[in-house]
Amino acid sequence: MSKLKIKITRQRKIILEELKRVASHPGADKIYEMVRLKLPKISLGTVYRNLEILAKYNIIKKLEFGSNQKRFDGNPENHFHIRCLNCGIIDDLFLEKLNNLKNILPKEDKGYKIIGYNLEITGLCSKCKLK
Repeated sequence: MSKLKIKITRQRKIILEELKRVASHPGADKIYEMVRLKLPKISLGTVYRNLEILAKYNIIKKLEFGSNQKRFDGNPENHFHIRCLNCGIIDDLFLEKLNNLKNILPKEDKGYKIIGYNLEITGLCSKCKLK
């Protein structure tokens, strides 16, 4: 984090540790619950602000797929996600053939300078498809 010129606070360190500990892509409310076990006096607003800062500096990923609640991923590397249309769970999805998508995209198109992409893949998770 020090290379990115943001202050490494104890709060940010613990938020990041807790987020990297889980693979569930939690929302800020869930991260707040997790962090409060180690920092009982932290506020929800502090967690929200720090998540936004960590996402801004690409230390974590902010996911905004199909729902109103933002979710967060402790893995900032480019990878894909799949979201269950029924229960909303989000899982990592590793698609080898799409890993080089950034190399295929033009640098500019229709006057836009392309700076990134977001591909949403949806389906039914293993529990929901049985219902």
